[in-house]
Amino acid sequence: MFIIYRSIPPLVLLAILITASGCSVYMAAKQPNAKKTSLFQPGTPRNLLLGEFGSPIVSEDREGRKIEIFRFIQGYSTGVKTGRVIFHSVADVFTLGLWEVVGMPTETVFSGSEMAFQVSYDDDDQVDEVIVLKKK
Repeated sequence: MFIIYRSIPPLVLLAILITASGCSVYMAAKQPNAKKTSLFQPGTPRNLLLGEFGSPIVSEDREGRKIEIFRFIQGYSTGVKTGRVIFHSVADVFTLGLWEVVGMPTETVFSGSEMAFQVSYDDDDQVDEVIVLKKK
């Protein structure tokens, strides 16, 4: 390791460390927010689902029933995201930016879970059936 540092000029090494540091911090801060998946239950009004999850990827009528499919990335609570940002920041400082070699791939792997739900509604636009299509 000492040989590598001797062959790289100190200013170049410092520039590399400064530009690499902070990427995992940024990635942790930009992770998707947690969604209220508890809304996927019978009796929930359609408007609440649209407000929380946005427009469905599929919306169609089958045999007189409205069917919609919602797909999204389930993220993390504000507390979890804040903890990750603080951890990455402290690790960057204590390792002079070398933590990014571990931190960036970690944030890439833990970037939320893809989920998909199929929902059907009754005549009052309230959920009457939920089918979990993908829950990672």
